Amino acid sequence: MSTPRVSPGTFAELGPINWLVVRAMSIATGTDNAHIFATIGRSKGLFRGWLHFSSRMMPFGELSRRETESVIIRVAHLRGCDYELDHHRRLGAKAGVDAAAFDRIIEGPDAGWGDRERTLLLATDQLVADRDLSDTTWAALRRHLDERQAIAFVLLVGQYDSLATTIGVLRVQRDEFAARS
Repeated sequence: MSTPRVSPGTFAELGPINWLVVRAMSIATGTDNAHIFATIGRSKGLFRGWLHFSSRMMPFGELSRRETESVIIRVAHLRGCDYELDHHRRLGAKAGVDAAAFDRIIEGPDAGWGDRERTLLLATDQLVADRDLSDTTWAALRRHLDERQAIAFVLLVGQYDSLATTIGVLRVQRDEFAARS
């Protein structure tokens, strides 16, 4: 990826609150400086609003953590967002997405999944590609998700599709992760 269009902010550029949030998020993700947070943090109050919204998708969403990670990984793959793939390979592993499952998520809905997982991946593919779901896919999704979960699913896909766009447009550089001990 080319040079960042907006560099990650410093303490002076982020302000004390956003700087503390970025530090905490960086530590939680295993990096010295989580570039996405340090970049979006430059937007001041918008950053905190975005974090609140994002946290309602992940980790405090309506789907299980494993399903949420599967959807996020699929969106990141479809959008070619290596930044998100790096982070959600690690976060997904903590939620039960091992290396083999990660590879199957990348492979897609027809990689030998059960009906629920296949439906979530198929619906993710359709939302990213078409910005809509066919009536057939919606009906399949509703067999597995109640109304609240279905709404949350659509918002989750949209959130990570939007985040992939933000990362790409701003040219956010991939993070370096601390070595595991």
